[in-house]
Amino acid sequence: MTSTDASAPTVDAQPADPADHSGHPDRADHADHPDRPVPIHGPAFAADPHRVYERLRRHGPVAPVEIAPGVEALLVTDYQAALDLLRDTDTFSKDSRAWQRTVSPTSPLLPVLGYRPTALFSDGEVHARYRQVITDGLALLEPHVLQRRVAEVAHRLIDTFEATGTADLIAEYARQLPVFVFNTWFGVPEEHSARLVAGIGSLIESTEKAVAAYGDLLAVVTAMVAERRERPRHDLTSWFLTHPAGLDDDEVVRQITLTMIAGHQPTTNLIGNALLRLLTDARYAGSLFGGAMTAYQAIDEVLWHEPPMANLSAHYPRYDITFHGREIPAGSLVLVSYAAANSQAAPPTGGTGLRSGESAHLAWAAGPHACPARDPALLIAITAIEQLTSRLGDLELATPAEELLWRPGPFHRALVHLPVRFQPVSG
Repeated sequence: MTSTDASAPTVDAQPADPADHSGHPDRADHADHPDRPVPIHGPAFAADPHRVYERLRRHGPVAPVEIAPGVEALLVTDYQAALDLLRDTDTFSKDSRAWQRTVSPTSPLLPVLGYRPTALFSDGEVHARYRQVITDGLALLEPHVLQRRVAEVAHRLIDTFEATGTADLIAEYARQLPVFVFNTWFGVPEEHSARLVAGIGSLIESTEKAVAAYGDLLAVVTAMVAERRERPRHDLTSWFLTHPAGLDDDEVVRQITLTMIAGHQPTTNLIGNALLRLLTDARYAGSLFGGAMTAYQAIDEVLWHEPPMANLSAHYPRYDITFHGREIPAGSLVLVSYAAANSQAAPPTGGTGLRSGESAHLAWAAGPHACPARDPALLIAITAIEQLTSRLGDLELATPAEELLWRPGPFHRALVHLPVRFQPVSG
């Protein structure tokens, strides 16, 4: 949930052919030729993305990349250029329909970048109308109520593995928790919770699974919206339906699915990446009982250095332009690298001191499409980490950190698994 833009569902690229080294960041013909797109979707990129960002930056603030086999884009790696793009609604549009006609209808990118009538793909008054419904709805969430609900879900999930002495904190915790919380917000029937956990998770697996999962999610939300239209309740679904913006049923369905999907994967990644930092960074040694500040500081550093959505904020020039020295044709796909831009402005993290603050990293994006859910996202992640570490304070990695795998894909920064061990807790 790190940004309305930075939180679209994430689709992994297809596994690389072992004989194909096109995604390797050391390939000089890809990384150092100024006009040849550099792949940012394979396992080599996932293993060491910052090395690739450094090479891309040598070619200027905007560099050509390949985000899926045969699909090219431009990636903004410069902090100031990123801000300029994110704030310039006159030059850039969020509507992807013209670009979408240039790619295959079966492209694995369409579950992320394909147009839908939501705040994510809209400009001007349409965007403002959709976004107002979302922001007004989120404003109704009382922090203490949200914190209590996150704690309840966290304890329920921890109960399922605390007696075993081992867990995968991605599959069994970080991926599960956000969906159950969002289901509470929107009043999703309890019997559909597990279905949505599995469905939203499948959005990241492959083209066929993503399409089917999105269709299943739409079916659940459509039925729920129809029921709330007849019998309103005290939940965000009913609020969306009765908002003065006057959204029709399909518009409500689309904004709800956007909010659910946009909130799930980034929040999962944020929790997972922050837990990894707590478990591996010597500055946090012995501080798993440190409380909110410890969790907050780990999250703050992740947002600077390993943002859960690394490259997104898709924009499309309305006309041919020259942007920070690069000529860009109208309708071209231009992405922002939050990770690369942040690395230019990030404060140092070395030494023994822990830093916290409100520094202007771009993990929440910026401009009119900046994340509308920053505060609840932080509260969910901090509470999830606090509850876990208070229950299982002797957590340690069950696999050496250097052997952990990162999911391939151009958009996210996400662990495949986070295996841990701890002293089993008897019931």
